[in-house]
Amino acid sequence: MNIETVFTLANSFAPVCWLLLLFAPRWRVTRVAILSGLVPALYGVVYVILMVLYFGQSEGNFNSLGGVMKLFQQPEAVTAGWIHYLAFDLFVGAWVVANSQKNGIPHRWIVPCLVLSFLFGPAGLLVYFAVRVLYTKKVVHENF
Repeated sequence: MNIETVFTLANSFAPVCWLLLLFAPRWRVTRVAILSGLVPALYGVVYVILMVLYFGQSEGNFNSLGGVMKLFQQPEAVTAGWIHYLAFDLFVGAWVVANSQKNGIPHRWIVPCLVLSFLFGPAGLLVYFAVRVLYTKKVVHENF
C-alpha cells in the first residue's frame, strides 16, 4: 500500500469516528470502537509501523524549528505526523465524552468541545475543562 493510500484511509476514517462521538456517544459501536480507545490505538499501530519503516530516512531533527521542518519534507514523515494528530485528537475526544458522561454533563454542552477538539485539538480540551468546572462547580476532579 502506498503512502498516499495510507494517508487517505486514515484521514477519511477519522471524521466518521468524530460523527459517532457527536451524534451517537452512547451507542454500543461508539463505546466499543472509540470510547474504549480501540480506534485511537489502531491509529497508534499505523503510526508505529510508519515510524519503524521510515524514521531516520529524512533530514532534520527535533532540536529546532528548521530541523522539524526538514523532517516533514518527506511524505511518509508527514503522514506519520498527521496520523499522530488524528490518534491523539480522537483520544482526547473520546476522553471528553467518557469524562462528561461520568460527570453527568449534558451532551449538548459537549458538542462544541468536540468540534473544537476535531478542528483545533487542545482548544477543545481547554473548553471542555471550562465546561466541566462550570457544570460540576469543581476545579479538581479525582478521575482527572
